[in-house]
This record gives sequence, C-alpha cells and structure tokens, in this order.
Amino acid sequence: MARIDESLPFLPVNIAVLTISDTRTLADDKSGRRLEEMITADGHKLARRDIVTDDIDKIVAALKALVADAEIDCIITTGGTGVTGRDVTPEAFKQVMEKEIEGFGELFRMLSYQKVGTSTMQSRAIGGVADGTYLFALPGSPSACKDGWEDILKFQLDSRHRPCNLVELMPRLKEHLKAAS
Repeated sequence: MARIDESLPFLPVNIAVLTISDTRTLADDKSGRRLEEMITADGHKLARRDIVTDDIDKIVAALKALVADAEIDCIITTGGTGVTGRDVTPEAFKQVMEKEIEGFGELFRMLSYQKVGTSTMQSRAIGGVADGTYLFALPGSPSACKDGWEDILKFQLDSRHRPCNLVELMPRLKEHLKAAS
C-alpha cells in the first residue's frame, strides 16, 4: 500500500495554477484559490496563478509560456475539461504535451465515480509532460480540484511517497533532449 516515508526529505515543487474560464476573475475564482490553498498548505510553492479564456490558441500560448519558465515544475489547470463547445483544455494540452500520462485521467475518473457516479464520464481530465514540466488538467469545480489534489496529486508530487512518485522522475524528464544534442 502507498505511504509517506517520513525518513526522506520533502522536496517542494514549484507549481503554476491556470484557470480556464470566460467568466472568472482572480477575485472570484474559487477553484484556483482552492488549489492555491492546498498546494501551499502541503508545502509546495505557488509559482504563478493566472486565468485564460476558453480559447484554444490562448490556452496553448499560456501553457507554452509556463512550460518555458525554468522555475515551474508543474502546471495544474482547472476548467475547460467538459464536453461543451467551449471546453477545449484537453485539445490544448495535446498540442503542448510530448507524452500523455493516461493513468491520471483514468484514476481521476475512477475516484470521481465514487462521488458523482456516472456523471464522471463528462470529465476529460488529462495529464502529461512537456519539456520536463508536468501538466494536469482538472475540471472547473472546487470539489473536483479538491479531489484531484487530495486523492492523486498531493501524493504523486510528494518526494516521500512510496513506492514511487513523480518528483523522483523530474531529473530524468529531459533525457530524450540530451540524447538528441
């Protein structure tokens, strides 16, 4: 069973939070604020928090700018993962990611099913890697953000989590780039 090995050092991760919404502002963005609170309460650094509209080109540009920032290890987005016409976050992610972490979306929906039943099929939560940066897209509700953080990301972004975690892989995420040069 998974556990936190308290004998190991905790390594804080620099995380950017990006809310995808046509209607929210930083002042009324409950989901982004909830992520910020959980991230910092668990000892990580909030590297940046922004809002971008539900426009695929703007989302791609925002993601690429955050990925290019060497101070950011992980980007968590909230919003735009549904099935309506304006929900284009997964499509934007696919334009930026080098590798998809299929298990993230699968695990999110499995855990979400326990809380919202078959409505979870409407979520297109997705995870991946781009140029050494982790990317995770969560639905736009504060409860979905809480579930995604508390049930998955909190553990996978904790360097003490055993048997394995995403933090210990960070030094190796750009191996393919070194081999090409």
